[in-house]
Amino acid sequence: MKSVIKNKGQDHLENTRPNGRSSRNQILFAIGLILLTLVSYGPGWNGKLIWDDDAHLTRAELRSLGGLERIWLEPGATQQYYPLVHTVFWIEHRLFGEATLPYHLFNIFLHALGAWLLFKVLVQLKIPGAWLAAAIFALHPIQVESVAWISELKNTLSGVFFFSALFFYLRFDQSRSRAGYLLALTLFILGLLCKTTIAPLPAVLLVIFWWQRTKLSPKRDLLPLVPFFVIGIGAGLFTAWMEHRFIGAQGQAFHFGLIERCLIAGRAFWFYLFKLFWPANLIFIYPRWEVSRSLWWQYLFPIAALLFFAALFALRNRSRAPLAACLIFAGLLFPALGFINVYPFIYSFVADHFQYLASAPVISLAAAGFILLCDRFHLHSTVRYATALTLLVFLASLTWLQAHTYSDVETLWRVTLSRNPNCWLAHNNLGAKLLVSGNSKESIVHLRKALEINPLSAEAHNDLGDALSQEGESNEAVAHYLRAIEIKSAYAAPHTNLGELFLRAGRMDESLVQLEEAVKIDPHDANAQNNLGNTLLQMGKVSEAIRHYEATVDLRIYQSKFEQAKAHYNLANALAQHGESDEAIAHYRKTLELQPNYADAHNNLARAFAAKNEVAQAIAHYQKASEIAPNSALFQNNLAWQLATCPDSALRDGARAAVLAEKASKLAGGQDPVILNTLAAAYAETGRFPEALEVARHALQLGESVGDTGLVEALRHEISLYEANMPYHRVSN
Repeated sequence: MKSVIKNKGQDHLENTRPNGRSSRNQILFAIGLILLTLVSYGPGWNGKLIWDDDAHLTRAELRSLGGLERIWLEPGATQQYYPLVHTVFWIEHRLFGEATLPYHLFNIFLHALGAWLLFKVLVQLKIPGAWLAAAIFALHPIQVESVAWISELKNTLSGVFFFSALFFYLRFDQSRSRAGYLLALTLFILGLLCKTTIAPLPAVLLVIFWWQRTKLSPKRDLLPLVPFFVIGIGAGLFTAWMEHRFIGAQGQAFHFGLIERCLIAGRAFWFYLFKLFWPANLIFIYPRWEVSRSLWWQYLFPIAALLFFAALFALRNRSRAPLAACLIFAGLLFPALGFINVYPFIYSFVADHFQYLASAPVISLAAAGFILLCDRFHLHSTVRYATALTLLVFLASLTWLQAHTYSDVETLWRVTLSRNPNCWLAHNNLGAKLLVSGNSKESIVHLRKALEINPLSAEAHNDLGDALSQEGESNEAVAHYLRAIEIKSAYAAPHTNLGELFLRAGRMDESLVQLEEAVKIDPHDANAQNNLGNTLLQMGKVSEAIRHYEATVDLRIYQSKFEQAKAHYNLANALAQHGESDEAIAHYRKTLELQPNYADAHNNLARAFAAKNEVAQAIAHYQKASEIAPNSALFQNNLAWQLATCPDSALRDGARAAVLAEKASKLAGGQDPVILNTLAAAYAETGRFPEALEVARHALQLGESVGDTGLVEALRHEISLYEANMPYHRVSN
């Protein structure tokens, strides 16, 4: 095979001799490969964030220079410790903000670049059909999950470093240049900082050298790779610990013995090989197999794999290439074959993105085989290129269709369910998405289905509780929140949601218990801190409420502007109730900086200014509140009261106050004694004393009927003024 590869199957594109025509052709091929890849992924260009993208993309608390430092120095600051990937995300956010198009285009470009680097490696190894292998790698639909899913920048970026390190190490193998060796080692380390699935690189190189030379030299072949092995194994062990410690790759879902893990590995090997040659019915979440050592037929997969490799080994004297390619395939798949716990195994033992790099050796073998067959049967170049082009167009079409799946999260989960109807995760996540979209009825259907399939999903119980709460089914919602807590005690969300539900129902003591537990489990849960503040405020524990509102403000500085504004607003209300008016005003102002049209904040800020006799400021904010919410009787009344009764004659406007109070009274149904009191004051300010007396006496009757002694006392005083044809003006404090 080696001699055949050296002398046959090479065309002008892959000619390794340095000449202008070859270089020009390779450049044109690279440009064409990038453009064709970009076009094939067209439906995914503007894809929205899906599944865990928001966890991988740079969170608000990491967007500063200090956050960049945490990305590198603090394991657990990001979902996975791949600091180079998260640095790229950090830079992308600085450049592009929340726009997803640049993220997608960069991912597609990296994928095309990786395919080009694969081409360069194959040319260097003098493997025929390098151009075809690179094109298939770029356009194969099995790669869509890695390329169209923003989070899988891990794959495309580590792939670039993997192929680069491979290319430069092969060069070093020929030149034995120290600089070339250090460059390859550096690229390998950078790749590990993107994703440790490239750790088998030194083993891949050994297989390549065995294929080339028949025998391995410990000094020439093995010794230089020792640092690669040490660094790769160390990085792999660290990632396994991270998966266990921070991501959750532990528990009942991972309790498998060696026999079960071999059964998983054998079946996964054939699954991935089959999908490469028959990429139909690709699914984001494949069905999770039931693994059992008692089922005889499950042993057929690992046995068949062993026999397959034994056959390839027996054929090694005719050609070592198939065995080498399949060994590299299995080696690159090894981290995902089930011997190491990775979190996605909770949902499925296989995923398209697990074989992103592993597909390259099999694709390269198939492409080389095609070219050699064409040579053997002396097929005309037109036939071979037409056949190859047909295959590439077919693969590009499949990629185009598959890319639509990743357009948005709802589409992703609906397509997943159409191909895997019993995927509880898809039912759960689609239900959660529908709930956020306001479709709580359909959400409940999917969440119930998720629990029917997996009754031990605490997340599904919690989400169903949310949906039922929105539908007013409070009792059933409580039952599901409690079940979520029973399944997963250290889960803050159901405690928070249960506490909020009890708060709305006025069950303060129960609300307090749940929210305190939520904050204990997760002190960084802004919703729990906020609702605990609300509960304490309702219970009259203002000082304690302020402490939790302050915590909410500190946490929500990293969240949306509305959430930040709400946190400052709640804190301001508590401070005002506690008599700390200056601090309250400062937080109301901060609320309005974040949300200028927050009517309640304008109203309460106006009230705080009125309490300090800063009447002009009060009138300005009452005016703004009434403009934002013109159908609010409260806001119209508050402004009217200030305009009718303020101590400063320059600010009073009785005629306008009367118009506003009449509107407020109409909005309130004409039976609100507070609004009628304002209307009477406005009439008196304009000299309409008979009307003022009539309205004030009616307000007095209503006030007495509801037992509002403060209002009754004030009305009696004001009526005495109106009887003397005098308006009521407040006295400055």
